[in-house]
Amino acid sequence: MAEQTDDRLVVFVEAFLTHVRSARGLSEQTVRAYASDLEQLVAFADDRGIATLDGVGLELLRDWLWEADQRGLARSTIARRSSSVRAFTRWASESGVLPTDPGARLRAPKSAAHLPRVVGSDQVRVLLDGLASRASGGDPVALRDLAVVELLYATAIRVGELVGIDLTAVDRSRLTVRVLGKGGRERVVPFGVPARDALEAWTSRGRPVLAARAAARTDTAVSSAGAGHSRIAVAGSGSDGALFLGDRGGRLGTRGVYRIVARVLEDLPGEGPSGPHTFRHTAATHLLDGGADLRAVQELLGHASLGTTQIYTHVSSARLREVYRTAHPRA
Repeated sequence: MAEQTDDRLVVFVEAFLTHVRSARGLSEQTVRAYASDLEQLVAFADDRGIATLDGVGLELLRDWLWEADQRGLARSTIARRSSSVRAFTRWASESGVLPTDPGARLRAPKSAAHLPRVVGSDQVRVLLDGLASRASGGDPVALRDLAVVELLYATAIRVGELVGIDLTAVDRSRLTVRVLGKGGRERVVPFGVPARDALEAWTSRGRPVLAARAAARTDTAVSSAGAGHSRIAVAGSGSDGALFLGDRGGRLGTRGVYRIVARVLEDLPGEGPSGPHTFRHTAATHLLDGGADLRAVQELLGHASLGTTQIYTHVSSARLREVYRTAHPRA
């Protein structure tokens, strides 16, 4: 790291965020979480008259987490804050701007082990049949929504991976898709025939319609700008090769996927999150229920650690216990 003459804490936080965004290849969601947590730390330190990096010590960090606990923040939030600040102080120490790493001894309460929401296989079938029925009329948005949900469930990929897929990343003959996961790690994930059929219907009949909307907006912008600005283009147009497009023709974003999935799951019985991760959890659990090897599921999900994947073994065990209690005469 270049020599830093401004020793304000906020300046070093900004330098750290630049580092994790460019050098470590972390997802934008992770960077935003770091930024939010460290912004809270800067404000907390400022309230106590600490504005420089060298004023950040273990006692301050412990007070920060304790104050969050007293405010009733969730254990998962406090654990995330602890992780964010430990990453920051480790970077500061390794960069030589702090003589020691005050965050190395910081401990926070572990997140409560909540089992992820899982949709039953019969319910998934009903959901997909409903989407297919709506898409049968050829509406481009309905065709896209069906393809999005089919691919989420078929591959168990993350929402960030889904929206980053380009047309060229899909191999329909081999039934695989290439995705870029956390930490910039690329992997190839298989999918099945129903997902392939939904993708073919979307790319042949739905996507061209939404891409045309973006092209029309571009033409309108060019006309409005006048001849002197004829090269003006609309950001996010369908010409960038994105597999999935939003209603206006630009690349479909994570918020768009959340809205699609929320609509699909809104009438489903049961509690729990209604985001795209529900289909990731569901697919992983159904694979294990069907006898898939845990290591294979780990690779499919793109987990760096097998321990992360093991949460789904607990889900399968919980489901097994539920079936046992319901079906066994002496349960």
